[in-house]
Amino acid sequence: MIHAHLGSTSLDPDPLARVIETVTTCAQTCTACADASLSEEMVADRRRCIRSDLDCADICDATARVLSRLTSVDTQVTRAQLDACITACQACGDECERHAEMHEHCRIWTEACRACEAACSELADAIR
Repeated sequence: MIHAHLGSTSLDPDPLARVIETVTTCAQTCTACADASLSEEMVADRRRCIRSDLDCADICDATARVLSRLTSVDTQVTRAQLDACITACQACGDECERHAEMHEHCRIWTEACRACEAACSELADAIR
């Protein structure tokens, strides 16, 4: 879709497309992890993890939408959104990493958050 866009942007389309895909994957993974945590017997013990999942999913969704808008890109807004996504993924990955040995969904979630954090950092560095 980025290559089909009639407008121009200063952002390199291929890395941009990869970041959009990565944040979208992270959002889906975080949503699924929250749902998996809700099915656990001791769900009350997982509140912080579930909250972190849902916050990260929402921020990743918003990041994908902001990055998908190529007309009149405001790099300050884009960087701020990327920074928010990096922060959410760091916090989320740290939280879930504590449970990754016990729960397969937390291991997968941690990997998705770390990949998203790295992709967003790379793009943010490219537009600073």
